[in-house]
Order: sequence, then C-alpha cells, then structure tokens
Amino acid sequence: MDPKKLVSCLDFRYITDVLTEEEAYEILRKGQVGKKEREEQMLAHGYPAYTTSCAWLGYSDATLKQLCSEALEDGWTRFKVKVGADLQDDIRRCRLIRNMIGPEKTLMMDANQRWDVPEAVEWMAKLAEFKPLWIEEPTSPDDILGHATISKALVPLGIGVATGEQCHNRVIFKQLLQAKALQFLQIDSCRLGSVNENLSVLLMAKKFDIPVCPHAGGLGLCELVQHLIIFDFISVSASLKDRMCEYVDHLHEHFKYPVIIKKASYMPPKDAGYSTEMKEESVKKHQYPDGEVWEKLLAAQGN
Repeated sequence: MDPKKLVSCLDFRYITDVLTEEEAYEILRKGQVGKKEREEQMLAHGYPAYTTSCAWLGYSDATLKQLCSEALEDGWTRFKVKVGADLQDDIRRCRLIRNMIGPEKTLMMDANQRWDVPEAVEWMAKLAEFKPLWIEEPTSPDDILGHATISKALVPLGIGVATGEQCHNRVIFKQLLQAKALQFLQIDSCRLGSVNENLSVLLMAKKFDIPVCPHAGGLGLCELVQHLIIFDFISVSASLKDRMCEYVDHLHEHFKYPVIIKKASYMPPKDAGYSTEMKEESVKKHQYPDGEVWEKLLAAQGN
C-alpha cells in the first residue's frame, strides 16, 4: 500500500496527542526512501532473531548447557534467560550461560511479571554483572508508572526495560512511551488484536525512537509476527539497531507455511497470506472433544 492508503487504515482516536495522521503519513513517506534496498536486504539475509529455547526455568544445568551449545553451533548470537524465582539460582544460571556464550554475545532476561517495583530494582542490581541488554516484564504489565520507575533506576546499570506482550491496545503503548517506561517495545501479534492496531504502535515507536522487538513463541506467534517486523524494517523504522525478533523452536510443525530460520534470522515468507493456516491433520487431532489428543486426555482423566 502507498503511505496515504496505509494511514487510512489506522484509528488515530486517543493517540493524536502523540501521533497525528500527518506525522504518520510523513514517517511512511520517508520510509519509501531506500525501501527497495531494504527489501533486498531482507530477502538475502533475513531479520535478526533471538532464542528463548535454551534457558527456561526448571531446566537442569545439563539441559541448559546442551541447548546453549547446540544454539551456538547453529549460529545464534542472542539469548534470553528466564529469571525471578530464586536469586541465587538466577545468579548461578546467568553465570553459566554468560560463560558459555562469552562476553561479546547478547543476553536478555525475562521475569514474566514476578516482582514488585522495589524488588525488581534490587534483583536486577544483583544480576547486572552479567550485562543483560534488557529485563523483560519486571512487574505487572498494567503498571505503567512502575515500569517507568524501574526503567529510570536501571539506567545507571546500562539495563533497558522491555515490555508489551500483554498490552492489548495502542493507548497502553502510548502511555508506556510517554512515561519513558520502556527501552524495547514488544508487540504481540495476537494480543493487539489486528494488523491495523499493530501498525499504529509501530509508528508511535518510530516517533519515540524506541526499537520494536516483538514477542513470539506461542502457537503461530512466530508465523504471524514475522510479517509485522519485516514490514517495520522495510517501511517504518528502516533500522536494525538494537532490534531483533523472538524465536522459539516448537509447534511449527502444525502449520502449512512455518517460519524459515536461517543463520539465526527470519527469512521473509514468500507464500500469500498471514502464514497461519494450520494442517488439517493437526486441527482434527486437537478438535474438542472428539480429536485423538482430547480423547486420550479425557480417557486418562476418567481413569
């Protein structure tokens, strides 16, 4: 779509205090410059991804080491580790991962809303030695001012705040941006409810010069969000600085057009559509209550 048509798809209600139609049009108009070159860059090299698959809470050290080692062999350079349950365990696991990946590779941390605001600041001060790029969802996703407080407190430690996967509309993102509550914005292709709503957030992030690093990993989320983030690079942000898209290596086998990852990057999909058509066999197997998967579960419960 040309910039004028794209702008006509957006609902600017409630966000004109930070982004007007004219500003959105100007961002998209400027995005036309170098667009073809960026498209070629994506087709050749793909969009940089990071892996969350190595370091879930509950993994044994042996599993963590094995998965980390395999990811390094596959060319991954950006890793995310889950934290927040036990400080000493976090320190041990983060040290293990940092030692494995080395100082030059990127490490992120994700607390999945575990902490109160003061606790988040104290906990991250103890994990700062492992040089994380960001701490993700350090507190309640609804607490915009809490995120702002954490964000401000972590600046001297060089740690950014990442959040957004639970944000369900453009207004919440508007306030997070206004409050300087995040340094990395994480759209979720399903949580925001439409391509249109996601576009308005991408444009606001561009105006505030905040990198978008989408949440992905659940059933079909990688398939969906690749379209949004590749569009962001080609037509909106025109930058890969501090930008990457989450990738988790599971459940892709249920899709007709699964994501293609090469050299730790999302390769642009070339099939028509939004990449979310599921295989008929998978749908039948998981149909409630007669699908094979449910029949086994219900039978087990009956026993």
